[in-house]
Amino acid sequence: MPRIPEQFNIAEWFVERPAQAHPARVAIASEPAPFTYAALRELAARAGGALAAAGCARGDRVLIALPDSAEFIAAFFGAARIGALAVPVNPFSRSADFSYYLSDSSPALAIVHAGILPEFLQAHWRPERTIVAGAGAEARGRGPMRTWDEWVGEAAGESPPAPTSFTDPAFFLYTSGSTGGPKAAVHRHGDMLATFETFARGVLGASEQDRTLSVSKLFFAYGLGNGMYFPLGAGATTILNPDKPRPDKVLELVAKHRPTLFFTVPTFYAALLREAEQGAAADFSSVRVAVSAGEALPVEIFEQFKRRFGLEILDAIGSTEMLHMFISSVPGRIRPGSCGFPLPGYEAAIVDEGGRIVPQGQTGNLWVRGPSAFSEYWGKPEKTQAARAGEWVVTGDKFYCDPDGYYFYCGRSDDMMKVAGMWVAPGEVENALLAHPAVAEAAAVGREVDGLTRLVGVVVLRHGAAAGPALEDELRQFVRARLTAYKAPQQIVFAAELPKTATGKIQRFRLRQTIAGEEASRG
Repeated sequence: MPRIPEQFNIAEWFVERPAQAHPARVAIASEPAPFTYAALRELAARAGGALAAAGCARGDRVLIALPDSAEFIAAFFGAARIGALAVPVNPFSRSADFSYYLSDSSPALAIVHAGILPEFLQAHWRPERTIVAGAGAEARGRGPMRTWDEWVGEAAGESPPAPTSFTDPAFFLYTSGSTGGPKAAVHRHGDMLATFETFARGVLGASEQDRTLSVSKLFFAYGLGNGMYFPLGAGATTILNPDKPRPDKVLELVAKHRPTLFFTVPTFYAALLREAEQGAAADFSSVRVAVSAGEALPVEIFEQFKRRFGLEILDAIGSTEMLHMFISSVPGRIRPGSCGFPLPGYEAAIVDEGGRIVPQGQTGNLWVRGPSAFSEYWGKPEKTQAARAGEWVVTGDKFYCDPDGYYFYCGRSDDMMKVAGMWVAPGEVENALLAHPAVAEAAAVGREVDGLTRLVGVVVLRHGAAAGPALEDELRQFVRARLTAYKAPQQIVFAAELPKTATGKIQRFRLRQTIAGEEASRG
C-alpha cells in the first residue's frame, strides 16, 4: 500500500482527484439520468459550502439519513470536505432509532429524505437544523426546514478541501447491533485509502472499466466501500438503488446496467437463487467478481451459485471496526467454506480466553490489527477498551486456521452453542441443512432446557416444499448423516422468514427469544 501523506482529505482524494482526471465520465448510474464526476464534484463542494454557511465546523457531526443516491455521497464528502464528520444511519429506521442516533452523535445538522420525514420528526429533532432531500413543495410549510435543492443551490462551492491529516476523524459508522445496541465506530481520513488499496485494488483489481453494484447499502461499512469509495477511487461507475433491496429489483439492475463487480451478503445470494428457481430472468454474465461478506458464505450457496451462473463467489470478512475487509479469498485460490487469508498489512491471531495463540486447527477468538482500525467508539470508553487489546481489535468472532493458512469462520462468540459438553458452530449445522433440496434458508440456535442446550434448526422452505412432521424428521436424519450426532438438531422449526439486521445478518438472538417465548406460552 502506498504511504498516505500527512495532509490527506478523503473528499479531495475520492472526489476532486477523479473529477479532475475524467470530468465527463459517469460516476453514478442513477435515475432518471446518470451523474458525471464533474457534477458529483460540484454537488459535494456545494454541500460542503452549505454546511459551512450553516455554521458547521471541523469536528462537528452531520447526520445523514438518506437512501443510496448522489445526495448521500455529496453530503458525506461535503462534510469531510470541511473537516466535519459524516454520520450515515439507516434511512429506514424507526423514530426510536433516530432518537438514539441523534442523542448519541449530537449532530450540528441532519440531512434526511422526505419519505422518512414523518418518522424522523417523531424523534423531536430541531427543524431549524434539518435539511430535507428528495423534496420540493412538500417540505415547505414545516417551519424552518429547508429543502436540499435550495440549500445547496445557494451555496458557494469553490473553497478547497480542509487541510486535514490522515489521522483526523472523518466519519462515524454504527455497528449493526446484531447482538446488542449500536455503537458509533470513529474512523479517520486515512482508513478509506487503506481499505481501497488493500481490497479494491489489491484483491478485486478495481479499475475505471468497472461498474459496481452493491446490494448492501451505503449507510454501513460493507456497502460504503462497495458502492461509494471503491468505485470513485478507481474512477469506475457505481450503480445505486435507493430502495430497499428486493431480489427481483436487483436482477433488473443487473440486466440493465451490467455490473462487473457485485456485492451482497449470503442470505441475499440465497434469495437470488430462489428468485431464479421460480423462473425470474437472471443473467450474471457481465460480473467478473462476486463478493460475499457479513456472515460466512455456506458451501451449499457457493456451489449452487456456481452451478447456475458459473461464478465462484469470493468470500471475505470485515467489520465496522476495521471499516472493510481484513481477511479475504482471492480469485484463483478460493476454497469453499473459507474466507481466505489476511490481507497485506493486516495481521490475524486466533487466541484463547487468555489471549494466548491456540494450536493450528483449533477454534479460538479472532483478533486483528491493521491500518484501518477504528480509533474509538464515540462516547463509550468502556466498550472501546473491551474491544481492544493493545493494537489488536477483538472481533468477537470464532475462527480456526487450517494447515494451508486458510481461515474459517465458525460464528459469533455469542452464537456458539455447547451441546453435550462440545462446542457447535451454527454455520456448520446451517450448511448441512442448506444441502437439503427443500431448504432455502437455515439458522441454528440453542435452547436451554433443564440446564442443557437443545439444538434447534430454523428453516425457510423452498417454493413448493411442505412443512410437517415427516419433513422435520427427514431433516434431522439428513443432518445426522452428514455431521457428528450431537451436531444434529433435536428440533426443527419452520419459519416464513428469518429475522435479519438491516445489513442482512441473521439475528440468532431474536430466534432464541422467539423460540423461548413460544415454549413458555405452551408451558
